[in-house]
Amino acid sequence: MMKSGQTNIDPEWAWSAYQPEQPEDWTQRQVAHFYRRCGFAANPEMLQSGLQKSPLQLASEQISNRQESPQVEKVSASLARSVLATADAKNLPAWWTHRLLNTSVPLLEKMTLFWHGHFATGAEKVKDAQLMFDQNQILREHALGNFGSLVHAISQDPAMLIYLDSASNRKVHPNENFAREIMELFVLGEGNYSEKDIRELARCFTGWEIRRDQFYFNRFQHDFDEKIIFNDTGTFTGEQGVDLVLKQPAGAEFIVGKLMQFFIADEGLQHPELIQPLASQFRDSGLETGALLETMLSSNLFYSDYAMGRKIRSPVDFAIGLLNSFEGTTNLLELNRGLDELGQRLFYPPNVKGWEGGRNWINSSTLLARANLMQSLLVRDETRFGGGSLSQYCKTHGVTSLQEAVDWFVEILLAVPLSEPKHSELVQRCEHGSGSFENNLRRGLGLIVSLPEYQLA
Repeated sequence: MMKSGQTNIDPEWAWSAYQPEQPEDWTQRQVAHFYRRCGFAANPEMLQSGLQKSPLQLASEQISNRQESPQVEKVSASLARSVLATADAKNLPAWWTHRLLNTSVPLLEKMTLFWHGHFATGAEKVKDAQLMFDQNQILREHALGNFGSLVHAISQDPAMLIYLDSASNRKVHPNENFAREIMELFVLGEGNYSEKDIRELARCFTGWEIRRDQFYFNRFQHDFDEKIIFNDTGTFTGEQGVDLVLKQPAGAEFIVGKLMQFFIADEGLQHPELIQPLASQFRDSGLETGALLETMLSSNLFYSDYAMGRKIRSPVDFAIGLLNSFEGTTNLLELNRGLDELGQRLFYPPNVKGWEGGRNWINSSTLLARANLMQSLLVRDETRFGGGSLSQYCKTHGVTSLQEAVDWFVEILLAVPLSEPKHSELVQRCEHGSGSFENNLRRGLGLIVSLPEYQLA
């Protein structure tokens, strides 16, 4: 394995499958790392189960498992009906966080969240709950599938077209918003197109409208004349225009770079020589996201010091991760109010660029808000662990003292080692608490998730 101090990373080594030399080299820390990145953390049973698999098996299973369990799907559908009956998009975040806390397919949900930030559409503007819910389902349906199919689906998604003011696109005045964003933000990235390409692509989308909340092609408003896009000439339709964008080579590099930032490290790895091999694989596969992720998420680089603890937890990772680590449940409205204060309100990305992530998640205000959110959740009686108290949950797992609890919490929750002085201080502060064992456990847990070390994933 390469050391963190090295700066030149061999791409062949980076994207080769990680194979522990000895069975003992495959550790719970590495399995926890996988689930922090490819889901929203793991409970003790998931960690033990993961240890019985190889790194490649772990990634392959998560990528091939794209069907939510019938039990979770049934409850989720019931909650969705209740939320949609209110016709208020403000209730959607609670529906999704319930799913994130109970999902049997964590990578699928993680990728749905990734695409939600990539194809950002906000309920602040699209106030129709059903349209926002439908878009969320599109993202989930294609989350691990073909990227081209996802782009085609999202390009005719009513919520997206409303968000970009493209719900009525007429040939005498083509709306350039969607044409610009599909090039700049969705597929190619800045610098890989011209202003003329945008204007010509916008002509392809003329006649695209929304009628009765459904996509509708109005041929009387479509520009059937010849267009020139990326030096290709033809009377392109909107669908053909999307295909022209998708076949540009720069798109694979752009998407691979974003996925590396999302799954491996916030900073420091955006080198063309590292991106190119996966981009070539992505193009050669016909833009299959699942195949790309299988290589990325089972690689030497993914399990190296370049990746461990090299991401700042998003608010969703921060809060959902804690609850999922100990099979927690809580008041979802309170949880979502907290996520809003931390800057990640689901269904409400800040703008069309989505959440920037990385260091932008952390400042003096959000650090205080993170600690306050955890304290407010942990003092609530309705916050349960494994359906019961935290002390009962600990005892079920053989943890019967505050010293053992601190050791266990640190082992499961932290991506980076805790120094011995900090560890000793934590134990002392927990043991000096004057409350019940349950209250001292919750207080200790609150102290751990307020540490700088817990902010890293």
